[in-house]
Amino acid sequence: MLFNSYVFILLFLPLVLAAWWLLSPWSQVRLGFLVASSYVFYGWWHWEFTLLLLASTLVDYYVGIGIDRSRTKSTKRWLLGLSLVSNLGMLAYFKYCGFFAESMNQLLDALRFGTMMNVPDIILPVGISFYTFQTLTYSIDLYRGDVKPARSFLHFAAYVSMFPQLIAGPIVRYSDVENQMQELGKWPDWNQQCQGLWFFVVGMSQKILIADSVARVATPLLATPETLQFITGWAALLAYTMQLYFDFAGYSNMAIGLGMMLGFSFPQNFDSPYQATSIQNFWRRWHMTLSSFLRDYLYIPLGGNRFGKFISYRNLIVVMFLGGFWHGAGWTFILWGLLHGCLLVLNGLYRDHIGIAVPKPIAIAFTFLCVMLGWVLFRSTDVNMAMIWYRAISGWNGIERDLSVDTLATLGFATTVLASLFCWFAPNTWNYRPKLSLGTAIVLSLVFVFCVMRFDAESPFLYFQF
Repeated sequence: MLFNSYVFILLFLPLVLAAWWLLSPWSQVRLGFLVASSYVFYGWWHWEFTLLLLASTLVDYYVGIGIDRSRTKSTKRWLLGLSLVSNLGMLAYFKYCGFFAESMNQLLDALRFGTMMNVPDIILPVGISFYTFQTLTYSIDLYRGDVKPARSFLHFAAYVSMFPQLIAGPIVRYSDVENQMQELGKWPDWNQQCQGLWFFVVGMSQKILIADSVARVATPLLATPETLQFITGWAALLAYTMQLYFDFAGYSNMAIGLGMMLGFSFPQNFDSPYQATSIQNFWRRWHMTLSSFLRDYLYIPLGGNRFGKFISYRNLIVVMFLGGFWHGAGWTFILWGLLHGCLLVLNGLYRDHIGIAVPKPIAIAFTFLCVMLGWVLFRSTDVNMAMIWYRAISGWNGIERDLSVDTLATLGFATTVLASLFCWFAPNTWNYRPKLSLGTAIVLSLVFVFCVMRFDAESPFLYFQF
């Protein structure tokens, strides 16, 4: 079920919010209703995949109980291994099985072997990369002693399946909502409800009014990448750069707003990343919950920066390689992750050995350019498409001579430029909290109605594919 759909806005959300607050005197019934409604939300596309969600929840709930009750380190380690194998095994099968088989076939073909592996046609369950990470962090945090076990299975199931952040994050750790799950509000906090509506409407406008608008520039151009030349190549790249940001930031803001309407506070996921002054700064601002996950559960366990610069740089490469591979089963994602790993290493080398201060506008522009060039790999369907696109923006495919102003207007290029200016100069959603007033209510209502009127075609969020 999509946030930007009539069935969600007009039926699902009003019923869930009404029942959630009406059932507040009965906490167990209330949590059970939240779990059931979240499973309906998740199973709207393919109900069979709710069984995977349930399996992941059951395994990590009982693994968590075992870890908490175990008195020996070896038993705790064995149980943690069970969680790792079950979650990563499920992710590997559904997300990477086809990629490995296809890559093996390419290798066998290159070596001129006759035997080919069968490439399975497996449907990727929506959100599997997110909820497997959430249940996994719960087991790891219990093993480390950072959290206490969930009070009941309903508490844990509600944490894992909570529909606002189930499909595409933000990645919420149990420690983020541990106390909130145990002290559910009995009455709505109307200030929090207002903030929730603010985040939800802002997120919806980011998705509907900006991301979907600039997609009308990027999608037609990238449908035939072989026709791209210098101007159209850069137009497609800038449009996709804006589309990806406003699409994913829009989802995250809508999820955070929905969480507030239910009385929960989720962590911030974006902090104006296109205003970053370095690649390191970019990763502190982009998909912040994934960045913190990679730092706390990969980078630091690998040694972090505790064993010298060389090991630190190696760890950055490994972590970003895995971060790229997490995003998608393809060589373009692997290369994108490695590119950002190398950029982080170069960032560190410059900081440690040169350290000359760069004017902020130049630092922002250079960082933004590096990020954009990385998005070529992220968006391309294969390495060949990425090379064609790189050649286009380098001018190797020629420069358009008959591209008129009318053509650029038809492409909606002005919308893309306005979106870019918005990214660079507008304050972050988290830095502006509207006051409860009639004017605020009228503005939000008008924007909301206008967005709903644009529900003319199904428009899934980009991160659903990951």
